[in-house]
Amino acid sequence: MHECSVPGRETARITGVILAGGLGRRMGGVDKGLQLLRGRPLVEWVLEKLAPQVDEILINANQNLERYRRYGHQVIPDRIAGFAGPLAGLQCALLSASNPLVATVPCDSPFLPADLVARLAAGMRAQHAQLAVARTGAQAHPVFSLCDRAVLGHLNAFLEAGGRKIDAWYASLRVAEVAFDDQPEAFSNINTAGELSAAAAKP
Repeated sequence: MHECSVPGRETARITGVILAGGLGRRMGGVDKGLQLLRGRPLVEWVLEKLAPQVDEILINANQNLERYRRYGHQVIPDRIAGFAGPLAGLQCALLSASNPLVATVPCDSPFLPADLVARLAAGMRAQHAQLAVARTGAQAHPVFSLCDRAVLGHLNAFLEAGGRKIDAWYASLRVAEVAFDDQPEAFSNINTAGELSAAAAKP
């Protein structure tokens, strides 16, 4: 059980969501979560890192749903058609999650921190925030986030108005940016075949 205190609650359980709903355009239109790194799909690396940090796992995917279901977790496609981006994945996660807090990570960052969720939760609690996002240096990484399910109505309104950019959405929320300057490489996304090869060559 992974519980943390948040404003208005003594403890809160956490649902973790792997965002695998993109088109992988920069990798030639492939399903990135299923691309192999050292013989294992990227999503497996992410699952291995995220699962110990949360109480429930959801996988947001819009293709190859049966392959993702083999991992034994609920697979949730976007409610918005057309591969609308990470906010569409977050929306369906907030609708489907069993717990009051939802942590998101992308499927293409296999080396995410083992203490990601705990540190985001601490920052969220300390700053009485609605959303916590990881940051390295001056760069925020909003797809590595922890948010309260209570933001769902706000997100629905933003999406219904045509909004899609994640930083534009959270600009109007109480956001805690949590520094991970000790682990900057953990937030590197694998977006191209070259980056996948480079990651495989790392010790």
